[in-house]
Amino acid sequence: MASLTGITIEEFEKLPEALARNHELVDGELVDVSGNTPNHNHLRDLLVHLLLPVVKKAGLGYVISEQEYDFGGNAHGPDVSTYSREKRRLLDGNKRVQRFVPDLAIEIASTTDTFEKLLAKANRYRRCGTKEVWIFSIDLRQAVHLSDKGQVILGETDLFAPEQVPGVSIPIGELLDQI
Repeated sequence: MASLTGITIEEFEKLPEALARNHELVDGELVDVSGNTPNHNHLRDLLVHLLLPVVKKAGLGYVISEQEYDFGGNAHGPDVSTYSREKRRLLDGNKRVQRFVPDLAIEIASTTDTFEKLLAKANRYRRCGTKEVWIFSIDLRQAVHLSDKGQVILGETDLFAPEQVPGVSIPIGELLDQI
């Protein structure tokens, strides 16, 4: 399946769902991203529930979970992402991997993630044009925020207040208490 040069986005797109499911494409190789726990899924769904009404009411665009995007030839599916109304015209509802990047990407650390891998992924998102990235650690009860303002590690009393979704603001500990 993989050639010496690796798998391209186009080849990844053509893989059967059974093979592509729970995989991302990283540097031409399929990487397993399965293993979401109920806590992970509850936080993902809670974030969608929190962001969706604000994004919708303000006409900021769209909120979606587990959508894969093309990040410089790599296919990643942030746990939660938002993209602007202007990017809606770029959406291809028949493709697994969208050929644009979201404005906001949120990743939730799983038991198989390492800090290095998540930070590398977040930095790739930013290099490819994602304006803001959040990484949540349920176990540590912390989040890492990356934007044009820099990289910050936030604790339980700090706010989850994404710049791309003004009006959303909740202490990280309070958010995590809901899962």
